[in-house]
Amino acid sequence: MRILKNLLFAKPKTKGLPPMEKTGKGIQIKNEAEIAIMRQSAKIVAMVLKEVEEITQAGMTTADLDEYAEKRIREMGAIPSFKGYHGFPASICACINEEVVHGIPNPKKVIKMGDIVKVDTGAFYDGFHGDSCVTFPVGKVKRSTRKLLEVAETAMYKGIEQVKAGNYLMDIAEAVQDYVEAHGYTVVENFVGHGVGRKLHEEPSVFNVRTDDLPNVQLKAGMTLAIEPIINAGSKYTRLMGDRWTVVTKDNQLSAQFEHTVLVTDTGYEILTDRTFI
Repeated sequence: MRILKNLLFAKPKTKGLPPMEKTGKGIQIKNEAEIAIMRQSAKIVAMVLKEVEEITQAGMTTADLDEYAEKRIREMGAIPSFKGYHGFPASICACINEEVVHGIPNPKKVIKMGDIVKVDTGAFYDGFHGDSCVTFPVGKVKRSTRKLLEVAETAMYKGIEQVKAGNYLMDIAEAVQDYVEAHGYTVVENFVGHGVGRKLHEEPSVFNVRTDDLPNVQLKAGMTLAIEPIINAGSKYTRLMGDRWTVVTKDNQLSAQFEHTVLVTDTGYEILTDRTFI
């Protein structure tokens, strides 16, 4: 989720790879060798998120999830992308219910039956990042809660369906916004997706609503984008908590987010963090 800047890690280990092509305002076009590495970093993220969802149960804490995720990322030969990033103290962002983004895992934050849990994480592997987020219910939840999750996930895929060379970022934003608002929910506007690759946050900003405030970049094959709309049950407005990281809905209603790292191709897209076949 783009509000953060440069990553504080060692230099990439990708010596010998051809240089990335650049296009407009620092946007990176990855070559085949770099895409192959990104498939691996993204697969690590996908596996970790799938496992975290499977092990989560009432009575665990968000710190338990963070410990598990960091262990698994490192076991697979990667480094947690988030840990130490502008001082963020953990390997995942963990948010519950009305928490929108950037929740700090906490050994005192106990997960309860009926909660929805949002886990966002990244893995830095061989010089490249993967980034993805999932929101899932713990036990049985209200029908209205399940609908929010379904709409949020579908909205992400509606945006992804617009990805192909020649289309524009606005095509993604319009698809997300129209779908969400047709179902009576709101899109959080002050957080956006982003390019992802050698840096966790690269150009361009991938917005989720119609806007004139950000460049409407044309998509080109080889771009890799983190598409990640945040959907609120009530107001789109948010507020920052006292820890200076955790963001919550201003009206304390539920929030859900889904995110994939997506490769732009000539004919469409490839979801690099796809968990379907893991």
